Amino acid sequence: MRARTRIKAVVVLAGLMMCLPAGGNETPEVGHTPIRDLTTVEGVRENPLIGYGLVVGLAGTGDRRQTMFSTQTLGNVLQKMGVTIPTAAVSVKNIAAVFVTASLPAFSRPGTQIDVTVSSVGDATSLSGGTLLLTPLYAADGQVYGEAQGALVLGGYSAGKGGNTKQVNHPTAGRIPNGGLVERDVAINLGSQGRIALMLRDTDFRVSHDVADAINAEMGRPIASAVDGRRVELQTASEANLPALLARVMALRVQTHPRAKVVVNEKTGTIVMGKEVRLSAVSILHGDLSVEIATEYQVSQPAPFSYRGNTEVVPQTTLDTHDQPVRKIELTEGARVEQLVHGLQAIGATARDVVAILEAIKAAGALDADLEVI
Repeated sequence: MRARTRIKAVVVLAGLMMCLPAGGNETPEVGHTPIRDLTTVEGVRENPLIGYGLVVGLAGTGDRRQTMFSTQTLGNVLQKMGVTIPTAAVSVKNIAAVFVTASLPAFSRPGTQIDVTVSSVGDATSLSGGTLLLTPLYAADGQVYGEAQGALVLGGYSAGKGGNTKQVNHPTAGRIPNGGLVERDVAINLGSQGRIALMLRDTDFRVSHDVADAINAEMGRPIASAVDGRRVELQTASEANLPALLARVMALRVQTHPRAKVVVNEKTGTIVMGKEVRLSAVSILHGDLSVEIATEYQVSQPAPFSYRGNTEVVPQTTLDTHDQPVRKIELTEGARVEQLVHGLQAIGATARDVVAILEAIKAAGALDADLEVI
């Protein structure tokens, strides 16, 4: 039996200087982005739809006997068609109970085709070759807004028998391109209230102010005003052609100011940093202490034909430690991201080491950016 304990030390000291060259305090680069990429029109959005249905035509890869709701669904479908069967005695392997999901686009009208996704609910092994029976699609208010039906398209398969199987991708979920039809008019009248609101995707007071100024400059009159850091209102009561106005507004470009942000995924060790991220003067000490404890068990037993002594298991434990020297990098005021990355690579830090180092730098107040851990 062997037990190993590894202790890693990460020390961050703010305020120290020298070593790596300065990155400068130059202003981050800014760009011009179309308003359509920065905002959405309030009320213009997609709505999720969901339904429960039945997939038929499977080659013995459907739900098994223990999935009772699939046979009950089959019995209900047949009963509507005038066929009455005892659902408790039904054993059909060519059907599968599924959930059907879709998104209802904005301005949808009856007859609009939408894509639907079909996912197995029971213990079916594959939906390959299946056909979805007519399934109503419900919104959050419990009303039917569409229906779906058609042959499934899968991006994978599963084949084999007797424990020897091969599976590619995910065979229990598929799509039906244009398999759904909208049955209810959900188009909205944007000009009914005499004003339209543009909602910024990210809260930023400066961007909302710049968007309003760009619109007023383009139109030649003050029709837009920034309400807060996310909402810009347009007065449209005097506009005869609202779609043309929105097309003109959405094509305008405004100057954007990217926010410094570092995103860390501790589960995978992934770190994403923008080039506008800057560091204050900081010194990083990184050491690695490895402690290894090994235990071997030996059997002690008496000599042959001896009437004294007992057979016993005697553990033999050894302890070994390896302490590597501390590795150090220093960054000056305004250092850039690539300098930090090169420095961490130089001391041999792994991705998970970098996660701990970044958290410590943020705690020390030397990271001039938002740190988001997901």
